[in-house]
Amino acid sequence: MRFAFSTLGLPALPVEQVLQLAAEHGYHGVELRASEEEPVHPGLSAGERARVAEQFASAGITVLTVAAYAKVAAPGEDGPVLAEIEAALDLAADLGASFVRVFPGGGDLPAAEADALAERRLAAVAPLAADRGVRVLLETHDSHRAGADVARVLGTVGHRAVGAIWDVMHTWLAGEQPSSTYPALAPFLGYVQVKDIASTEDRTPLPLGKGALPLAETVEVLSRAEWDGWLCWEYEKRWYPQAEDLPGLLEAGREHLARLLSESA
Repeated sequence: MRFAFSTLGLPALPVEQVLQLAAEHGYHGVELRASEEEPVHPGLSAGERARVAEQFASAGITVLTVAAYAKVAAPGEDGPVLAEIEAALDLAADLGASFVRVFPGGGDLPAAEADALAERRLAAVAPLAADRGVRVLLETHDSHRAGADVARVLGTVGHRAVGAIWDVMHTWLAGEQPSSTYPALAPFLGYVQVKDIASTEDRTPLPLGKGALPLAETVEVLSRAEWDGWLCWEYEKRWYPQAEDLPGLLEAGREHLARLLSESA
């Protein structure tokens, strides 16, 4: 398995500094948070995109994902949601990224209605993603927190260019065990987001291995299935300013993941 981290855990650092952190601490890739205040976002010109792609290639670091914020199950018109995803797909293709992350965002809608919205929108963008050589990944999150929830939608869409991100915190909050999540998501799985928190009540991000999330069980399930993909550390300091700074934790985090892999072999 390969290791990545999300820029969600960092201030809006220049690309050069992000790449330096990845290289110094043994990470193979980076999940880029693609909001407007970040250095990499859909508003970049063609020349700026080419420059970012060149920087990653020169450093030998993979742009794993363009982490967009489109909500495919949210109420409202399809047009703005589809346009947001298409812009993220164009950026991902220009950067050489494999994936675009989207959220469910179904809120309080009945499950069947939220599913139908997500299915229609994901089916609409699937051919666009395939044309660009990028996959749109629906994250286990909010209204579709469990792997079973996301699998229900993706099974209906039935397109290879649409898949899943397994966020281990949200499936745990849903009461789903890794041994159940993996079989549900395996046909669709793009990669796994790892993190750690103290409890359901206190979700302040912690160093990997210092909290309550079933990271060892998750890695064991993946290893037994001989899954050979990406583990991406999403450290949500952006929403929890009291949390420790990520750069000082990156080395120990990578070592913890490597240790879990070794123990599960």
